[in-house]
Amino acid sequence: MIDQKKESYAKGLIYALFCYCLWGVFPIYWKMLKDVPAEQILAHRVIWSLLFLVGIILLIKNKSFLIYIKNKKIVVTLVATSLLIAVNWGVYIYAVNQNHIIEASLGYYINPIMSILLGVLFMKERLTRPQIIALVFALAGVIWSTVHLGFVPWISLILALSFSLYGLLRKRINLESLPGLLIETIILAPIALWYLLYVDHQHTGVFLHHSFQTDFLLILGGPVTAIPLFLFGMAATRIPLSSIGFIQYLSPTISLLIGLFVYKESFSTNYLISFCLVWIGLATYLYSVYRGYRENKRG
Repeated sequence: MIDQKKESYAKGLIYALFCYCLWGVFPIYWKMLKDVPAEQILAHRVIWSLLFLVGIILLIKNKSFLIYIKNKKIVVTLVATSLLIAVNWGVYIYAVNQNHIIEASLGYYINPIMSILLGVLFMKERLTRPQIIALVFALAGVIWSTVHLGFVPWISLILALSFSLYGLLRKRINLESLPGLLIETIILAPIALWYLLYVDHQHTGVFLHHSFQTDFLLILGGPVTAIPLFLFGMAATRIPLSSIGFIQYLSPTISLLIGLFVYKESFSTNYLISFCLVWIGLATYLYSVYRGYRENKRG
Protein backbone atom coordinates (compact mmCIF):
# COMPACT_ATOMS: atom_id res chain seq x y z
CA MET A 1 0.00 0.00 0.00
CA ILE A 2 2.83 2.42 0.91
CA ASP A 3 4.67 1.56 -2.32
CA GLN A 4 1.48 2.21 -4.31
CA LYS A 5 1.07 5.61 -2.63
CA LYS A 6 4.71 6.49 -3.40
CA GLU A 7 4.26 5.41 -7.02
CA SER A 8 1.04 7.44 -7.31
CA TYR A 9 2.75 10.51 -5.79
CA ALA A 10 5.73 10.13 -8.14
CA LYS A 11 3.40 9.96 -11.17
CA GLY A 12 1.45 12.96 -9.92
CA LEU A 13 4.66 14.92 -9.50
CA ILE A 14 5.73 14.10 -13.05
CA TYR A 15 2.32 15.08 -14.43
CA ALA A 16 2.42 18.39 -12.53
CA LEU A 17 5.99 19.22 -13.59
CA PHE A 18 5.23 18.37 -17.22
CA CYS A 19 2.01 20.40 -17.11
CA TYR A 20 3.60 23.57 -15.74
CA CYS A 21 6.62 23.24 -18.02
CA LEU A 22 4.26 23.14 -21.00
CA TRP A 23 2.44 26.23 -19.76
CA GLY A 24 5.82 27.88 -19.19
CA VAL A 25 6.97 27.43 -22.80
CA PHE A 26 3.64 28.66 -24.25
CA PRO A 27 5.26 31.96 -25.34
CA ILE A 28 7.42 30.12 -27.87
CA TYR A 29 4.32 28.52 -29.41
CA TRP A 30 2.30 31.74 -29.62
CA LYS A 31 5.33 33.62 -30.96
CA MET A 32 5.30 31.29 -33.97
CA LEU A 33 1.88 32.79 -34.75
CA LYS A 34 2.98 36.43 -34.41
CA ASP A 35 1.74 37.24 -37.93
CA VAL A 36 -1.81 36.22 -36.98
CA PRO A 37 -3.99 38.80 -35.15
CA ALA A 38 -4.48 37.86 -31.49
CA GLU A 39 -8.29 37.78 -31.79
CA GLN A 40 -8.06 35.26 -34.67
CA ILE A 41 -5.68 33.07 -32.67
CA LEU A 42 -8.13 33.19 -29.76
CA ALA A 43 -11.09 32.23 -31.96
CA HIS A 44 -9.15 29.31 -33.47
CA ARG A 45 -8.03 28.24 -30.02
CA VAL A 46 -11.68 27.99 -28.94
CA ILE A 47 -12.82 26.04 -32.03
CA TRP A 48 -9.96 23.55 -32.14
CA SER A 49 -10.02 23.10 -28.36
CA LEU A 50 -13.70 22.21 -28.60
CA LEU A 51 -13.10 19.61 -31.31
CA PHE A 52 -10.13 18.12 -29.48
CA LEU A 53 -12.01 18.02 -26.16
CA VAL A 54 -14.99 16.29 -27.78
CA GLY A 55 -12.60 13.63 -29.06
CA ILE A 56 -10.95 13.19 -25.64
CA ILE A 57 -14.28 13.06 -23.78
CA LEU A 58 -15.57 10.40 -26.19
CA LEU A 59 -12.32 8.45 -25.90
CA ILE A 60 -12.31 8.33 -22.08
CA LYS A 61 -16.12 7.99 -22.01
CA ASN A 62 -16.58 10.80 -19.51
CA LYS A 63 -20.27 11.75 -19.36
CA SER A 64 -19.99 14.32 -16.56
CA PHE A 65 -20.71 17.21 -18.92
CA LEU A 66 -24.19 15.77 -19.60
CA ILE A 67 -24.95 16.11 -15.89
CA TYR A 68 -23.46 19.60 -15.75
CA ILE A 69 -25.53 21.03 -18.63
CA LYS A 70 -28.77 20.00 -16.88
CA ASN A 71 -27.92 22.18 -13.88
CA LYS A 72 -28.95 25.82 -14.45
CA LYS A 73 -26.63 27.19 -11.75
CA ILE A 74 -23.64 25.39 -13.25
CA VAL A 75 -24.43 26.57 -16.79
CA VAL A 76 -24.86 30.21 -15.68
CA THR A 77 -21.55 30.04 -13.81
CA LEU A 78 -19.82 28.47 -16.82
CA VAL A 79 -21.06 31.31 -19.03
CA ALA A 80 -19.20 33.68 -16.71
CA THR A 81 -16.08 31.49 -16.53
CA SER A 82 -16.03 31.07 -20.31
CA LEU A 83 -15.90 34.86 -20.75
CA LEU A 84 -13.16 35.14 -18.11
CA ILE A 85 -11.02 32.42 -19.69
CA ALA A 86 -11.50 34.03 -23.12
CA VAL A 87 -10.24 37.36 -21.73
CA ASN A 88 -7.30 35.56 -20.08
CA TRP A 89 -6.34 33.64 -23.22
CA GLY A 90 -6.75 36.70 -25.46
CA VAL A 91 -4.71 39.06 -23.29
CA TYR A 92 -1.96 36.46 -22.86
CA ILE A 93 -1.69 35.86 -26.61
CA TYR A 94 -1.64 39.62 -27.19
CA ALA A 95 1.04 40.06 -24.52
CA VAL A 96 3.31 37.42 -26.02
CA ASN A 97 3.01 38.70 -29.58
CA GLN A 98 3.47 42.34 -28.53
CA ASN A 99 6.69 41.55 -26.63
CA HIS A 100 5.21 41.72 -23.12
CA ILE A 101 6.12 38.20 -21.96
CA ILE A 102 7.80 39.52 -18.79
CA GLU A 103 4.73 41.58 -17.88
CA ALA A 104 2.54 38.51 -18.48
CA SER A 105 4.72 36.39 -16.19
CA LEU A 106 4.36 39.06 -13.48
CA GLY A 107 0.60 38.57 -13.73
CA TYR A 108 0.88 34.90 -12.85
CA TYR A 109 3.11 35.71 -9.88
CA ILE A 110 0.46 38.17 -8.68
CA ASN A 111 -2.35 35.65 -9.33
CA PRO A 112 -2.32 33.78 -5.97
CA ILE A 113 -2.15 37.06 -4.04
CA MET A 114 -5.11 38.33 -6.07
CA SER A 115 -6.93 35.11 -5.13
CA ILE A 116 -6.38 35.95 -1.44
CA LEU A 117 -8.00 39.35 -1.98
CA LEU A 118 -10.98 37.80 -3.78
CA GLY A 119 -11.36 35.30 -0.95
CA VAL A 120 -11.69 38.19 1.49
CA LEU A 121 -14.13 40.11 -0.72
CA PHE A 122 -16.39 37.28 -1.87
CA MET A 123 -15.85 34.36 0.51
CA LYS A 124 -15.64 36.44 3.71
CA GLU A 125 -12.28 34.86 4.52
CA ARG A 126 -10.15 36.49 7.23
CA LEU A 127 -6.63 37.56 6.38
CA THR A 128 -3.72 36.05 8.27
CA ARG A 129 -0.63 38.15 8.99
CA PRO A 130 1.43 36.53 6.17
CA GLN A 131 -1.43 37.15 3.75
CA ILE A 132 -1.58 40.83 4.74
CA ILE A 133 2.19 41.09 4.20
CA ALA A 134 1.84 39.36 0.82
CA LEU A 135 -0.89 41.78 -0.28
CA VAL A 136 1.08 44.83 0.87
CA PHE A 137 4.21 43.77 -1.04
CA ALA A 138 2.22 42.87 -4.17
CA LEU A 139 0.47 46.24 -4.08
CA ALA A 140 3.83 47.93 -3.55
CA GLY A 141 5.17 46.13 -6.64
CA VAL A 142 2.27 47.33 -8.79
CA ILE A 143 2.56 50.91 -7.44
CA TRP A 144 6.34 50.92 -8.00
CA SER A 145 5.96 49.87 -11.64
CA THR A 146 3.19 52.43 -12.15
CA VAL A 147 5.19 55.32 -10.67
CA HIS A 148 8.73 54.48 -11.79
CA LEU A 149 8.03 52.79 -15.11
CA GLY A 150 5.34 55.32 -16.00
CA PHE A 151 2.48 52.91 -16.77
CA VAL A 152 -0.03 50.70 -15.00
CA PRO A 153 0.90 47.05 -15.64
CA TRP A 154 -2.57 46.37 -17.02
CA ILE A 155 -1.56 43.12 -18.74
CA SER A 156 -0.35 41.69 -15.42
CA LEU A 157 -3.45 42.91 -13.57
CA ILE A 158 -5.95 41.64 -16.16
CA LEU A 159 -4.26 38.23 -16.35
CA ALA A 160 -4.16 37.92 -12.56
CA LEU A 161 -7.72 39.17 -12.00
CA SER A 162 -9.34 37.15 -14.81
CA PHE A 163 -7.65 33.89 -13.78
CA SER A 164 -8.30 34.48 -10.07
CA LEU A 165 -11.99 35.15 -10.71
CA TYR A 166 -12.07 32.11 -12.99
CA GLY A 167 -10.57 29.96 -10.23
CA LEU A 168 -12.99 31.38 -7.64
CA LEU A 169 -16.08 30.61 -9.72
CA ARG A 170 -14.84 27.15 -10.75
CA LYS A 171 -14.06 26.38 -7.11
CA ARG A 172 -17.61 27.29 -6.10
CA ILE A 173 -19.16 24.79 -8.53
CA ASN A 174 -16.33 22.24 -8.17
CA LEU A 175 -16.34 20.58 -11.60
CA GLU A 176 -13.91 18.22 -13.34
CA SER A 177 -11.54 20.32 -15.44
CA LEU A 178 -12.00 18.74 -18.90
CA PRO A 179 -15.84 18.46 -18.96
CA GLY A 180 -16.04 21.97 -17.53
CA LEU A 181 -13.69 23.32 -20.21
CA LEU A 182 -15.71 21.46 -22.86
CA ILE A 183 -18.88 23.33 -21.88
CA GLU A 184 -16.97 26.63 -21.73
CA THR A 185 -15.71 26.13 -25.29
CA ILE A 186 -19.22 25.13 -26.43
CA ILE A 187 -20.46 28.46 -25.04
CA LEU A 188 -17.69 30.43 -26.78
CA ALA A 189 -17.72 28.45 -30.06
CA PRO A 190 -20.66 30.23 -31.80
CA ILE A 191 -19.03 33.65 -31.26
CA ALA A 192 -15.61 32.33 -32.34
CA LEU A 193 -17.04 30.65 -35.45
CA TRP A 194 -19.05 33.75 -36.42
CA TYR A 195 -15.93 35.90 -36.06
CA LEU A 196 -13.78 33.56 -38.17
CA LEU A 197 -16.44 33.44 -40.92
CA TYR A 198 -16.69 37.24 -40.77
CA VAL A 199 -12.94 37.88 -41.18
CA ASP A 200 -12.79 35.29 -43.94
CA HIS A 201 -15.64 37.07 -45.72
CA GLN A 202 -13.75 40.35 -45.28
CA HIS A 203 -10.63 38.68 -46.78
CA THR A 204 -8.65 39.40 -43.61
CA GLY A 205 -8.74 35.86 -42.25
CA VAL A 206 -5.40 34.09 -42.06
CA PHE A 207 -6.52 30.44 -41.91
CA LEU A 208 -6.09 28.71 -45.32
CA HIS A 209 -4.76 31.98 -46.75
CA HIS A 210 -1.23 32.20 -45.33
CA SER A 211 0.82 29.00 -45.12
CA PHE A 212 0.46 25.35 -44.21
CA GLN A 213 2.63 25.90 -41.13
CA THR A 214 0.32 28.65 -39.84
CA ASP A 215 -2.78 26.51 -40.46
CA PHE A 216 -1.18 23.56 -38.65
CA LEU A 217 -0.18 25.71 -35.66
CA LEU A 218 -3.68 27.16 -35.38
CA ILE A 219 -5.21 23.66 -35.40
CA LEU A 220 -2.59 22.51 -32.89
CA GLY A 221 -3.96 25.15 -30.51
CA GLY A 222 -6.65 22.63 -29.51
CA PRO A 223 -4.39 19.94 -28.07
CA VAL A 224 -1.93 22.58 -26.81
CA THR A 225 -4.77 23.99 -24.69
CA ALA A 226 -6.31 20.72 -23.51
CA ILE A 227 -3.30 18.46 -22.85
CA PRO A 228 -1.80 20.54 -19.98
CA LEU A 229 -5.26 20.72 -18.36
CA PHE A 230 -5.60 16.95 -18.67
CA LEU A 231 -2.18 16.51 -17.04
CA PHE A 232 -3.17 18.96 -14.30
CA GLY A 233 -6.28 16.90 -13.59
CA MET A 234 -4.16 13.74 -13.38
CA ALA A 235 -1.73 15.45 -11.00
CA ALA A 236 -4.40 16.96 -8.74
CA THR A 237 -5.78 13.52 -7.87
CA ARG A 238 -2.35 12.16 -6.89
CA ILE A 239 -0.48 14.89 -4.99
CA PRO A 240 -1.57 17.46 -2.37
CA LEU A 241 -2.77 20.85 -3.60
CA SER A 242 -0.06 22.43 -1.46
CA SER A 243 2.55 20.68 -3.61
CA ILE A 244 0.84 21.89 -6.78
CA GLY A 245 0.78 25.38 -5.23
CA PHE A 246 4.57 25.42 -5.14
CA ILE A 247 5.09 23.80 -8.55
CA GLN A 248 2.80 26.30 -10.30
CA TYR A 249 5.47 29.02 -10.08
CA LEU A 250 7.58 26.99 -12.45
CA SER A 251 5.38 28.26 -15.31
CA PRO A 252 5.82 32.06 -14.94
CA THR A 253 9.50 31.52 -14.08
CA ILE A 254 10.10 29.68 -17.37
CA SER A 255 8.13 32.37 -19.23
CA LEU A 256 10.16 35.11 -17.54
CA LEU A 257 13.44 33.45 -18.55
CA ILE A 258 12.18 33.00 -22.12
CA GLY A 259 11.22 36.67 -22.29
CA LEU A 260 14.62 37.70 -20.95
CA PHE A 261 17.02 35.37 -22.74
CA VAL A 262 15.21 34.14 -25.85
CA TYR A 263 13.30 37.25 -26.95
CA LYS A 264 15.60 39.79 -25.24
CA GLU A 265 12.81 41.86 -23.68
CA SER A 266 13.99 44.81 -21.62
CA PHE A 267 14.24 44.33 -17.86
CA SER A 268 15.21 47.58 -16.19
CA THR A 269 16.24 48.06 -12.55
CA ASN A 270 12.78 49.47 -11.78
CA TYR A 271 11.17 46.38 -13.32
CA LEU A 272 13.44 44.18 -11.19
CA ILE A 273 12.43 46.09 -8.04
CA SER A 274 8.75 45.65 -8.92
CA PHE A 275 9.25 41.90 -9.40
CA CYS A 276 11.26 41.63 -6.17
CA LEU A 277 8.48 43.28 -4.16
CA VAL A 278 5.96 40.79 -5.56
CA TRP A 279 8.36 37.88 -5.00
CA ILE A 280 8.85 38.87 -1.34
CA GLY A 281 5.09 38.91 -0.79
CA LEU A 282 4.74 35.61 -2.63
CA ALA A 283 7.54 33.97 -0.61
CA THR A 284 5.90 35.12 2.64
CA TYR A 285 2.58 33.61 1.56
CA LEU A 286 4.12 30.34 0.37
CA TYR A 287 6.08 29.93 3.59
CA SER A 288 2.86 30.32 5.61
CA VAL A 289 1.15 27.71 3.41
CA TYR A 290 4.08 25.32 3.84
CA ARG A 291 4.18 25.85 7.61
CA GLY A 292 0.42 25.27 7.87
CA TYR A 293 0.72 22.09 5.82
CA ARG A 294 3.50 20.76 8.09
CA GLU A 295 1.49 21.57 11.24
CA ASN A 296 -1.61 19.83 9.88
CA LYS A 297 0.46 16.80 8.92
CA ARG A 298 1.90 16.54 12.42
CA GLY A 299 -1.55 17.05 13.95
